[in-house]
Amino acid sequence: MPDDLYERDILAWSDQQADLIRRLARGERVNNVDWTNIAEEIESVGRSDWHALESFLTQLMVHLLKLHAWPDSDAAMHWRGEVEAFQQEAERRFAPSMRQRIDIPALYAKAVRQVRALDPSIPAPADCPWTLDNLLQDEREPMLERLAPPP
Repeated sequence: MPDDLYERDILAWSDQQADLIRRLARGERVNNVDWTNIAEEIESVGRSDWHALESFLTQLMVHLLKLHAWPDSDAAMHWRGEVEAFQQEAERRFAPSMRQRIDIPALYAKAVRQVRALDPSIPAPADCPWTLDNLLQDEREPMLERLAPPP
């Protein structure tokens, strides 16, 4: 095994390492298992899904804020579709162990900054009106209602 295969061709490296691990699991004696990089790649898979979830949640909030700010916009139907798509992807990526790592207030602040870059006067609650569960499970209209000021 060339020592630099991991750096040169990650796909070839991953195929090779998967084969070696499968052989090891069958009880064969094998050499050249790259345990250090395997451990890092396994951690990377989890981090990648976690960061993807954060991105979907942020974009979900951005589009909810746009719908709240500009409900009559020509783009509103597109934003509604995006809300549905981002919510489905977030729900698909969510794993229970991510719950304690997701910082909804920080993601909300990021979403507000993104929308206010379009229009600094956009009204948005100071505190995030949604919980992680709201974002993953609520229907679009209840999520939008959480943005409305109390009567």
